[in-house]
Amino acid sequence: MYGVRHHLTEEFPDLSGTISTLKNHNLQFTELLSAYDETDKRIYGIEMQSRPVADNYVEELKKQRIKLKDQLYTILTHT
Repeated sequence: MYGVRHHLTEEFPDLSGTISTLKNHNLQFTELLSAYDETDKRIYGIEMQSRPVADNYVEELKKQRIKLKDQLYTILTHT
C-alpha cells in the first residue's frame, strides 16, 4: 500500500512475541530488522514527498525490503 509503514509486528502479528525475543537475543535478527526498518522508513519518506523520484530506485528499495522480510520470516519460523 502506498504511503504506509510496514512494521514487522504488523506484518506478522501472530509472531510478535517471537520478534520481541529475537530482537533481544539474536544479533543476526536484530541487524536484519534494523536494515528492514531503515529501508521501510526510506520508502515511506519517498512516498510522502511531493518531489519526483526515479521509479526504478523506489522499486529496488521495495525489492530490498521484501528480501529482508523473507530473511526475517525464515528466522522467525525456524526458532
